[in-house]
Amino acid sequence: MTDNDMLQTGLNYELLVEDALRSVVRSSLSIVQKVGLPGETHFYIGFSTIHKGVEIDDHLRAKHPENMTIVLQHQFADLIVGEDEFSVTLFFGGKPSPMIIPFEAVTSFNDPSVGFGLQFGIADEDDSDDDDHDDSSPSDDQRKQSNDDASGNSADVVSLDTFRKRPTK
Repeated sequence: MTDNDMLQTGLNYELLVEDALRSVVRSSLSIVQKVGLPGETHFYIGFSTIHKGVEIDDHLRAKHPENMTIVLQHQFADLIVGEDEFSVTLFFGGKPSPMIIPFEAVTSFNDPSVGFGLQFGIADEDDSDDDDHDDSSPSDDQRKQSNDDASGNSADVVSLDTFRKRPTK
């Protein structure tokens, strides 16, 4: 949505907040790009593999046709953070797998070492304000599984749905 569109339709605070929270992801990754992962810090980053601009190996896309969660901890290289996307090389079975992930494709960001997490929605072109739930969103069990690290610590996930105003009937 352009600034002009937003002025004509009113301010979309939900979109502004989500963009601000995505800047936390961008800034966190930029710090890691410059100085590496400090201490026990590590990231679980969930993203939509079908979002425009996502580039991953075909074998990974076949295994994860809609969503994937990556871990940035020990085996990653070549982290480059741009304004709209980041690229990183992960190693699966010792084989390098470069990927490019637009920030708009990110659905979750967690640092279990400090119990921090963010949950994002993916904006659709025909987004509606109805109260339907997206079947592709992770279940509570999936969120817990992806947000728990090996030591049993879990991240607190902040969902924007908590702050959304529900229509009264």
